[in-house]
Amino acid sequence: QVQLVESGGELVQSGGSLRLSCVASGGTLSNYAIGWFRQAPGKEREFVATIGRGTLYADSVRGRCFISKDHVQEVAYLHLSSLKPEDTAVYYCAARTRTLVIATTADLYDSWGQGTQVTVSS
Repeated sequence: QVQLVESGGELVQSGGSLRLSCVASGGTLSNYAIGWFRQAPGKEREFVATIGRGTLYADSVRGRCFISKDHVQEVAYLHLSSLKPEDTAVYYCAARTRTLVIATTADLYDSWGQGTQVTVSS
């Protein structure tokens, strides 16, 4: 079963940018739809972006977020710019290991990483 490990989360100032990484092992990213989700304290996990047969972004990040996959290195990335304090959350990488069809619903993803903390100071 594929294992996902996120990294790249850190404390940044408002207006800054980050690149989050999701390293996959035991599987082939080129066969999977990958999603990024986030969960802020006291809130439910929410969709951020997904890539597979196409890409899709949440309204809250569209225009300042870019998702990509490196099939050679088996790494997925989430680039975030113009960060705001409301972007503060634990960011999770997830995979749909049986399809490349993208989805915004967390329940449709069968493999998850442990998360990486992003904190944006005002």
